Amino acid sequence: MADRIVFVGSVLLAVVYLYATSQIPTIEMVDPLGPKAFPVLLGISLLVVAGLLLLEMRRGTDAPASPASSQNRGYWLMIAAVSGWMALYFAAFEKLGYLIDTTAFLLGLMAYFHRGKWTANILTAVLFSAGSFFLFTKVLGVTLPKGLLTF
Repeated sequence: MADRIVFVGSVLLAVVYLYATSQIPTIEMVDPLGPKAFPVLLGISLLVVAGLLLLEMRRGTDAPASPASSQNRGYWLMIAAVSGWMALYFAAFEKLGYLIDTTAFLLGLMAYFHRGKWTANILTAVLFSAGSFFLFTKVLGVTLPKGLLTF
């Protein structure tokens, strides 16, 4: 039943999102893709993922019981901790800047979920943050907060 709810919710979200994307005004720009390309790609991706979920539901593969169904207190504490960590990430985003804040956010999550693998955790957090910063700022032209860094 939960899979069906997620499937219907995903399809509805994708349809509403794609409709809202169609309302973005088209401005003649130098960019041949325009401002609609990324949102449309995201909406289509959500529909594809919903379709994959539908295929999985049709095959009848049973997922293991979720920790939430067993009323596991540790599960809810972990959800609360991750939510708090994410709220802290959003609160510090402008002040610390994308690179520092995203690196710290990922490193904190990875230190918890991938314990004892410090080299892999640090390299992944730093390289992902630097790579995505480069992609957004240099390739896509998105302005991200620099925060404490001045370059």
